[in-house]
Amino acid sequence: MEIKHLECFIEVTRTGNFTNAAENLFITQPALSRIIKTLEDELGTQLFIRTRKGLILTDSGRILKKHTLIIEKQLQLLDAELGQMFMLKKSHVRIGLPAITNSIFFSQLIASFHEKYPEVTFQLEEDGSKPIEEKIVNGLLDFGVLVLPEKNDNLDYYRFVNEKLKLVVPSFHRLAGRHEVSLKELKEESFIMFNRDFELRNLVMTACREAGFQPKIISETSQLDFIQELVAYNIGITLLPENTCLELANDFRTITVINPTIEWNLAMVWKKDAYLSQVAKEFIRFAKVKLSTSNHNHDS
Repeated sequence: MEIKHLECFIEVTRTGNFTNAAENLFITQPALSRIIKTLEDELGTQLFIRTRKGLILTDSGRILKKHTLIIEKQLQLLDAELGQMFMLKKSHVRIGLPAITNSIFFSQLIASFHEKYPEVTFQLEEDGSKPIEEKIVNGLLDFGVLVLPEKNDNLDYYRFVNEKLKLVVPSFHRLAGRHEVSLKELKEESFIMFNRDFELRNLVMTACREAGFQPKIISETSQLDFIQELVAYNIGITLLPENTCLELANDFRTITVINPTIEWNLAMVWKKDAYLSQVAKEFIRFAKVKLSTSNHNHDS
């Protein structure tokens, strides 16, 4: 019986449902359901009864809850004592950020965290989503900001950006006056792309194929500045996230892309089931609050 499983059990009893418990635990609902099922299999008894009004603890569930609360209290005391010791020591957090990301809000997050915990230092690495993902899995980074990973059993994540890609052209381009453009209308255009390390490239390539054409790529790079320069000289067009477009100069035009719209979902990710230090746990909690507030302010 794992302590993590008991923590999940007690959170379900607190919230009364799997959805809220999973959100509070930073895991998916199916993952939480599997953990509770594993616990029930280990104990050889059902812990919850599902009714229309919600979850009800079985007799076995009530006994487990009573003992788990005692264990939890002892663990909290242990965590508090160890946490004080670790917080006093100099801690280091390693974060990977894609070059494509509007990093202002993440810089503000780090600054706020550093203000509260001045002993904590940060190492920031800029790279594509794929290398960042690999480094997290291999323990070379603690956290990363990625395009929302699909079915990666090695990662946990918190999604904080949901926006769309927009077409970027110079102000004198033939499409510059349009409010929206269908993706298939770009069939004859030359594309400036990020290289294969960037998930943005895959999103654009997949959308173009769905629209019935293979994009003509005239240049690939890992540098956002270089992409902007090439577009400014009318060498080609590009597609960038809405937030990134807000930072562009006035001589660019950004246009809504339809049929299909291309989703851009960003998440803060970390390695699943890895040992999380007290500082790492606090950073996840802190980031969830700050990033959700930042995203809400941006939406409004």
